[in-house]
Amino acid sequence: MRFLLTSSGISNPSIADALVDLLGKPVDQATALFIPTGVYAFPGGAHRAWTAIHGHATIPLCRLGWKSLGLLELTALPTIREENWVPAVREADALLVWGGDVLYLTHWLRRSGLADLLPSLNDTVYVGVSAGSIAVTPYNCDAEFNLGFVPDGSDMAQGADRALGLVDFTLYPHLNHPDMADAQLSAIRTWASGIPVPTYAIDDNTAIKVVDGAAEVISEGDWELIRP
Repeated sequence: MRFLLTSSGISNPSIADALVDLLGKPVDQATALFIPTGVYAFPGGAHRAWTAIHGHATIPLCRLGWKSLGLLELTALPTIREENWVPAVREADALLVWGGDVLYLTHWLRRSGLADLLPSLNDTVYVGVSAGSIAVTPYNCDAEFNLGFVPDGSDMAQGADRALGLVDFTLYPHLNHPDMADAQLSAIRTWASGIPVPTYAIDDNTAIKVVDGAAEVISEGDWELIRP
């Protein structure tokens, strides 16, 4: 699987070009499935999901001009026969994984069975936005924040600091965002000091492109690689 891990989507021409390069074709010749699941855990999640699906988000994924676009809702998959959804995933050129609650998203990636399927999708491009990007790294930088949204009595909090580990680095998005104190570089360095793998701190104009395990920074903004 190939990855385009973004902080805030396809936010500039360089990231757009990287997407086309990974797809191997123009966006209007490519098919995609959109996954909004991670945003449901937050207040107003239903509205946020609608906004993202309809392409009304600040930086849309769904209105990039895809040849075809479908919705893949992870919470529904455990109750659906695999032959009714797995072929659609295998046939898609891209999976567009929206942001939200990393812990909730990672939980449903696993429970739905999609996490087990992802490593076999050799020709698919995984496009992550914020939480959708963090979810495929080994560690959840939002774990402490996400714990505040776990329902009472749920076992979801177990292993909250771990994500899927499909890439060999972790990622901290929204670097230097003015409304996020924990996304300032000093705070990210503090968090990364306890992580045994490299951490990419990236702003909303930066993405990490991964092909065959090799990571490349695509940026028209600011970023920093923090070594363990």
